Amino acid sequence: MRYLGLDLGSRRLGVSISDKTGLIATSYKVIEHNEEYEKLIVEIAKIVEKESIDEIVLGFPKNMNNTIGPKGELSLKFKDSLEKKLNIKVHLQDERLTTKEAENILIANDTSRKKRKKVIDSMAATIILQSFLERRG
Repeated sequence: MRYLGLDLGSRRLGVSISDKTGLIATSYKVIEHNEEYEKLIVEIAKIVEKESIDEIVLGFPKNMNNTIGPKGELSLKFKDSLEKKLNIKVHLQDERLTTKEAENILIANDTSRKKRKKVIDSMAATIILQSFLERRG
């Protein structure tokens, strides 16, 4: 089973992909979208087709007190759109603190600030997907 991990931001979408066994997540790319969600879904559809993706894992931003805010509501709508338009199962994965974790990993690896900005979203998507894969067991 092959999974696609997504970290939906307001301007960029971080994308990660699992290996064919569904055990290891790897950064794939970052897609600039500027809230053009229809075009974004078309881009995701191309990746799903090209990489033979079976299911998608979408980061679900919750507040620290476990409530769902505006970004969480946006993720729920995006999940529905993906499932309807791509006819694919989309799982939600709690993404609290994943961007901070990704930043800490990049800093620990001496990644420059300029380079971090380019890859942090795909790194966060990788953490989201890897968390899902590990939880799924």
